[in-house]
Amino acid sequence: MDVTDATLADVKDVITTTLGIESRSSSLFAESPLFGGIPELDSFGVVELAVALEARFGIELDDAAITADVFETVGSLAAFVEGKRNGQSAL
Repeated sequence: MDVTDATLADVKDVITTTLGIESRSSSLFAESPLFGGIPELDSFGVVELAVALEARFGIELDDAAITADVFETVGSLAAFVEGKRNGQSAL
């Protein structure tokens, strides 16, 4: 799924703000890995990020939605968010 620049930028903003890595926001791109690429993204960080995404985008994430595939890269997370906003249940 192609992701709009606006969604990608908004997801990057949520990631950097939630994880407190604003100083590294310019180094995040669609292909940037999340797990293993951002030390601050541990299991607690995933929960915080999921809550922040729900609040920012008005979507609801169930536990089954929080998968390694969704959180693989910034782009995969943005595609998931865009899909949820468009009423799709999966990537």
